[in-house]
Order: sequence, then structure tokens, then C-alpha cells
Amino acid sequence: MRNTRMESKVPGEHTINPQMWVLNYADYLFHFAITRINDEDAAKDLVQDTFLSALEKIDLFEGRSSEKTWLTAILKNKLADIYRKRSSGLLKNEDSLHFVYKDDDFFETSNGHWKEEHQPKAFDTGSYDPSTNKELSIIIQACISKLPPLWLSVFTMKHIDEESTELICNALKITPSNFWVIIYRSKVNLRACLQKNWM
Repeated sequence: MRNTRMESKVPGEHTINPQMWVLNYADYLFHFAITRINDEDAAKDLVQDTFLSALEKIDLFEGRSSEKTWLTAILKNKLADIYRKRSSGLLKNEDSLHFVYKDDDFFETSNGHWKEEHQPKAFDTGSYDPSTNKELSIIIQACISKLPPLWLSVFTMKHIDEESTELICNALKITPSNFWVIIYRSKVNLRACLQKNWM
């Protein structure tokens, strides 16, 4: 049987206890995954795969981070694999981007200003209502899930996982200029979707 580092001899070194992973971390890891891929079955599979990978690599756990941090890092790597698979081959150059909305849908071609009917509207933040907040969260998730696969991967890695632009470009094999076009287009599309479904 493998040494599972149940007792730490080094001050500041974290211990590991695989028998408690499901009880201690399954809900956290599931929530982490579901907010990034918006697919309940896939999120459950990812959590199981994370635990299995962690068991296979348990000898590599050095105790410099907590179990939770280590398991989350494994899950993040699995999510990155999903992002790569979803976006694989979808973008060869900037001209091949298929946009859901075009610039001229929102902006005046003569001066680049917002068209009056598409100007951003202020959200009502006057009173806090938990049910409204939950409804908004559902709508945001629905809008995000409508993004094309590559856009979804880029947007999720940047704004949910808070990864660096360089890491995202390398992982998804896109150029920095494509990255910024995708981020811009994603935000425009999300704003349009929110205005249509929320306001």
C-alpha cells in the first residue's frame, strides 16, 4: 500500500487523507466545475476523474499545499483539457471567427458610438432581493453557455479561472490579437443576451 502521508513530520507540511476526500471536497469541486462548464453530468465525471487522478498521483503530493488546493489544481488541469477539446480546430485565424453579433449591429459605422437602441442600460441595484439575484445568476449562466465553444473556453479561463492571457493563448493555440477579439465579442454578446433576457 502506498504511503498516504497521514502524519506530517515537517512543520507547515500538509497531510493527506484520501478516505475523506468525497466527504470533505466533493461538493466544493462539483461547484467549482459546474460554474465553469455548465454541465451537471460532466461536472460529476470531472470530480470523479479528479479523485482518481489524485489517487494515482498520491506519491507526488509533497504537502506544500492543502489537500483542497492540490485537488483543485488537478481539477483545473482537467478543465483546461476540456477547454482545449471544445476549442480544438475552431480558430485558425482572425478572419475565420464566426460572430453571433457583428459590430454594426451595435455601433454606428460612421463614428463607432453605440446605436441608441443598444446603448448599455443601468442595472437596478437599489434593493437586494436574493430571489432576483438567483434568477440573474441563472440567466448569466444561460447566456455564457450560448457562446461558441472557443469563446466559452476563452471567456471562462479569463474571467472565471482568472488565468493569464499568455497561458490561455498557449493552451488554446490562439494569438493574442485573436484572444482580445474573442474577449471583446464575448462581452458584447453577453451584454446583448442579458439585456434581452433580464431587462
